Amino acid sequence: MTTFVVVGGDAAGMSAASKAKRDDPDLDVVVFEKGEWVSYGACGLPYYIKGEIQSIERLVSVTPEQFREERDIDLRTGHEVVGIDPGDRTVTARSNGEETVLSYDSLLVATGAAATEPPIEGLDLDGVYTLGSMTDGKELREFVARSRETSPIDQPDSGPACQYLEDCSGPVGIVGGGYIGVEMAEALAENGFEVHLFQRGDRVLKGFSDATSEAVADHLDEQAVSVYLNAEVEAVDGRDAVQAVVTADERVPAEMVLIGTGVRPRTDLAEDAGIELGPTGAIATDAHRETSVEDVYAAGDCAEAEHVVTGDPVYVPLALTANRHGRAIGRTVAGTPTEGGGIAGTAALKAFEIEAARTGVLDHDEAHDAGFEPVTETIEAKSRAGYYPEGGTVRVTLTADRDSGQVLGGSLASEYGEGAVHRSHALVGAVTEGVTLGDLSNYDLAYAPPFNTTWDPILTAAKVLESKL
Repeated sequence: MTTFVVVGGDAAGMSAASKAKRDDPDLDVVVFEKGEWVSYGACGLPYYIKGEIQSIERLVSVTPEQFREERDIDLRTGHEVVGIDPGDRTVTARSNGEETVLSYDSLLVATGAAATEPPIEGLDLDGVYTLGSMTDGKELREFVARSRETSPIDQPDSGPACQYLEDCSGPVGIVGGGYIGVEMAEALAENGFEVHLFQRGDRVLKGFSDATSEAVADHLDEQAVSVYLNAEVEAVDGRDAVQAVVTADERVPAEMVLIGTGVRPRTDLAEDAGIELGPTGAIATDAHRETSVEDVYAAGDCAEAEHVVTGDPVYVPLALTANRHGRAIGRTVAGTPTEGGGIAGTAALKAFEIEAARTGVLDHDEAHDAGFEPVTETIEAKSRAGYYPEGGTVRVTLTADRDSGQVLGGSLASEYGEGAVHRSHALVGAVTEGVTLGDLSNYDLAYAPPFNTTWDPILTAAKVLESKL
């Protein structure tokens, strides 16, 4: 019997395992996962911590029992793969002190990513957290419950803890103004904490446009989140537990600190097996996600992919990429070679009552390196017909190549529910297909007064930037 072994039981790993078994029921599919959780939505953890999602089990898409009993996948949780031998085509897994050596015909490395820890003193103090796993999420939810003295967590029909208390405040620090930092600022502020967010750069959400970053930062300020820009955190201060966050300029009291400075690919296992890494530091793959070692694939947050605009390898660890590439590997292993496709770096985010999205290439240095001459324009337009009784504004930033007019990237922000994220989908198509601003301005986008203006803000932005060229 042919054996497909998967290392890692989250999005990429379980997507590959499920698709391979579905396409070839005779295939022996074995998944090793060192933890207890598989196939879970880590992106939902801030909303679980906030209290909008009451049970952490709600974040699990498919349970281990369902994989084993309904999908006939040999899923072995609590098994850490400690070695890969490409010569013998075996993997060695360890569980409770015992080792298992298993031969493979095809192998997928889907070891994910780990939260980065910046060089800050005091990260070993009690009260310092990261948010890179389900266990981290549960610990943070428990911190919220303890701090707010609420009834036990995961209680049905309970909302954010703060609604049960008269006195609901306490200073907390968040280091990092990316996705996790901004989303957790909302989660903690909505539970009554006094939130201080520290960003060492000059703006939050660095991967978005300046205009989008400014809109989000302004809204955080409106929600009483203190944002410290150009603030290099030097230490977390305290005796045994966290008492303050220390920057070069000030000492800010805090009873908890969340480190949200990004993630790094887990590549040690692959490197030890002689599998090549790419220029991003993640595992290098070809279009079919095969690594430098024959019949060994890599996908998800440990692997890099090709950018649809630049053609260069990039490391953008997001959920859809992991699921899409995992599914493609499953088809390939089952006998139908399938390319996983490139990525545009598309992302979306909610911060209190604002939503933001981005796709493609926005950074001018990155565009220059890829051979483009970038030019950028930002416009603001109504989200719905002017005479309609509801609506707001959409801020759209477009970047294009000056010579060809090719759309390189876009970033949007709007009030929550006013369509920044859904409008970004048109831009994803534009940057993926390499269309020009003239092409984009002629897109036949939907119009009805409750949803849009006659000229969608995307179309208006394209026309304005084209005239600038």
